[in-house]
Amino acid sequence: MDILYLLVPLSLVLVFAIGALFWWAIDRRQFDDLDEAGQMIVNDTDG
Repeated sequence: MDILYLLVPLSLVLVFAIGALFWWAIDRRQFDDLDEAGQMIVNDTDG
């Protein structure tokens, strides 16, 4: 039972850290154009 005093706050810190990183990625527009990289391979005109 004593381990819960360690694991519950640790899990809350981890959840907030992951949420902050996700929010940072959304704010930096990391997920705006997910299809461009795949389309560049298909539409390659170099060769």
